[in-house]
Amino acid sequence: MTDTWIVTANSARATIYRAAAPTAPLAEVASFEHPEARLKEMALTSDRPGRSFDSKGEGRHAMSSEVEPKAQEQIRFAKAIAEHLEQGRTSHAFGRLVLVAAPAFLGHLRAHFGAPLRACIALEVDKDYTALRADELRARLPERL
Repeated sequence: MTDTWIVTANSARATIYRAAAPTAPLAEVASFEHPEARLKEMALTSDRPGRSFDSKGEGRHAMSSEVEPKAQEQIRFAKAIAEHLEQGRTSHAFGRLVLVAAPAFLGHLRAHFGAPLRACIALEVDKDYTALRADELRARLPERL
């Protein structure tokens, strides 16, 4: 399959486009919204963290989670996108993949890509172009994908 999928993503929105040829215009394949990523930390947690005693002495302190709730939502969204891309790869919907994502979110996406999906990546752009229309995005990408 010679189709190329172009993914634009940030922590709250992602769109997948398809280019049928290296110089072809982009056509939208799928769109994802993740409004939870826009919520404030207080809205994502149900209550205050628990309290714990120090192992030595009489001090007490609030316990914290390993991953903040907002970061956990970003990870969850990145995993959902990666799963969709993996389904596209296994069904031979595309042969090449172009990732265009906000820098921090690009790292979350990469963390959920297996070796076969990583091998499909032809280009990575660490920019948040999620607000652009398909023709505007195409103009910012290389002439040949």
